Amino acid sequence: MSAACQQPGTSVAESGLVQIGGIAQWVTIDGQDCRNPVVLIVHGGPGNPNTPFAQQLFGSWTQHFTIVQWDQRGAGKTYAASTPADGDTLTVQRLSEDGVAIARYAAQRLGKRTLILMGGSWGSALAVNIAMAQPDLFQAYVGTAQLANYQDDMAASYAKTLQLARAASDTEAIGKLEKIGPPPWINPRNFGILRRLTRTYEALQTEPAPAGWFTFAPDYDTPEYRAAYEAGEDYSFLQFVGLHGDGMGPGIDLRTLGTRFAMPVYLLQGDQDLVTPAEVSKAYFDAISAPSKAFLPLPRTGHDPNPTMMDAQLKVLERIRAETLVKHAR
Repeated sequence: MSAACQQPGTSVAESGLVQIGGIAQWVTIDGQDCRNPVVLIVHGGPGNPNTPFAQQLFGSWTQHFTIVQWDQRGAGKTYAASTPADGDTLTVQRLSEDGVAIARYAAQRLGKRTLILMGGSWGSALAVNIAMAQPDLFQAYVGTAQLANYQDDMAASYAKTLQLARAASDTEAIGKLEKIGPPPWINPRNFGILRRLTRTYEALQTEPAPAGWFTFAPDYDTPEYRAAYEAGEDYSFLQFVGLHGDGMGPGIDLRTLGTRFAMPVYLLQGDQDLVTPAEVSKAYFDAISAPSKAFLPLPRTGHDPNPTMMDAQLKVLERIRAETLVKHAR
């Protein structure tokens, strides 16, 4: 067995910097039994790692799964250790290559042939790129708040939010949206204006996340880390939207990668998601060909994590685990 899984039943709790793609990148591995299936979680944002909140979000999952997380290039502790130089840019291709390397590292470290790949929001678009680049590494793909086509998602987000503002006679919101006009945009501030309004309107119709979910764990709750987290968030946001509408986001159209998956696909979609609206992700799902696939609407759920979303994700993972055990028993 690998170094992290010397004995069956061994727990694993590792965190540290790993050389990936020519720079030091932060990777964590947590699980109560190293024989369990491995889940590689691709965080969203970009620039919003879940590693500081891992115990609250994924602690209960580690009984039956080994959870691998990675602070992407330009985010979190990777940003702190490998701060981009002036002029350095992020690309989907570079981050996808990093993701494949992380998956290989985790598989070798844990003695696995395949992993379950999970991504949400921006992380879902990156995860699909990773899955398509190296399909033999993954036994299933689980996407939440699937970002399928940036331009279509942004257009639908703007239209739905403006419709809600008009229905509520929210003159302030209507004024802001009409002032910036519908996308595409050149000014990155317009994305922030829309995102704040989507959060406002989603909150009226969704189950909120518990207050303690996004409290920084003690190891991360330092002035230095908080500063690095915020700096990485700002850097990654600008890399995503671009200073002139020329970032990574506007070029995302997952259909250009092909729609044939070599592994089962599960898409979980909040019914109140105003950022990656259901009609866009469902159209992408309908185009997908896979050994099996499922589209799972989530009631009273928006774009960001809440208990319904987290419970649904765990149920999908348990389904994949059960199907794998049955397959191996034959």
